[in-house]
Order: sequence, then C-alpha cells, then structure tokens
Amino acid sequence: MKEIIHKFDSYLVERSLRFDAVIIGGAALIFMGLTSRFTKDIDCLDPVLPEEIKQAAQDFRNENSTLHLWENWLNNGPISLTEDLPDGWEERLIPLYSGKAIVLRTLGRQDLLMTKLFALCDRELDIADCIALSPTAEELDHCLGWLFERDGNQYWPDHVRKSLKKLAKELGYDYQPAC
Repeated sequence: MKEIIHKFDSYLVERSLRFDAVIIGGAALIFMGLTSRFTKDIDCLDPVLPEEIKQAAQDFRNENSTLHLWENWLNNGPISLTEDLPDGWEERLIPLYSGKAIVLRTLGRQDLLMTKLFALCDRELDIADCIALSPTAEELDHCLGWLFERDGNQYWPDHVRKSLKKLAKELGYDYQPAC
C-alpha cells in the first residue's frame, strides 16, 4: 500500500491536485508499521472525498492495472464513525505520510483501537489487526463503554465482553472486563 500511495502522490502532483485525509483500517496499520498484510482499499474517515480526487483515483486505477486495485480502492466507507468517535478525536490525530501532494494522518491510538475493536465485535474479521495493536487490559477497559453504545441489541454488551476476552486470550493474557 505504501508503494501505491507513493505512485498516487506523483500522479496527483502531475495533475496539480492535493489530498489531505484521515485514514483508518488496514492501510493505517500498514503505514504505522504494525502489519504488512494485504489490504484492498484505503478507508478515508475524513474528509468526504472531493470529486476530483475520486476521479483521479479511478483514472490512476485504470492506468495502473498491474497494481490490481479494487474499483473503490480509495473510499469513504467509514465516514459515519466521525459522528461516533469520542470528542476531540481531531486533536489526537497522528501523521502517517507526507508526500508532495498527499498528506495522510490517522486516529490517535485509543481512538483507532476503538474503531478496530468495534469492527472485531461487529464483523469478527479484524482479529489480526487487533492483535497487531496489542491492547492492554486497561486499554480494553477504556474502550468498553464506547463499544457498548455502538449497538442497542440487549445481547451486544455480552458479545463485546466475549470478543474482548477472546482477543486477550490470543494476546496471551486473561481478561476480565471491568463492567
């Protein structure tokens, strides 16, 4: 993914375009050096992708078929999370990449961890990413209240507890949720 962003950065420079975004998901973890796994896309949390950037991403994909990029490889899939993240998340952003045309940042550790834990509990697909983040029991406890609020189903809190206990076991420790 880093190579793709370097190439896309040059592509945007040639077109006199700039792109500044907050990304999350697997691409953010790759840029942080926490994983080297494959990811099919870059999840932009903020801002809404400008039309000229969407078009440039599609043109880049079409002109670089050997990169095997998905149709929506640059997307706003997780943008609704901006309404759910704890207050002040914008002040806790950390830099990931700064090119000539592209600047990428991601959420601070605790905020990013919350999004990954929510994905784990919601889809049960993000265990490897959660392991890569290697949260402590204290960090898991800190996320509990926020995670409980993500779903109104009466069984959701118990599901969250079980998911976090399973993650902790994978990380090699016993975890008993604080609430």
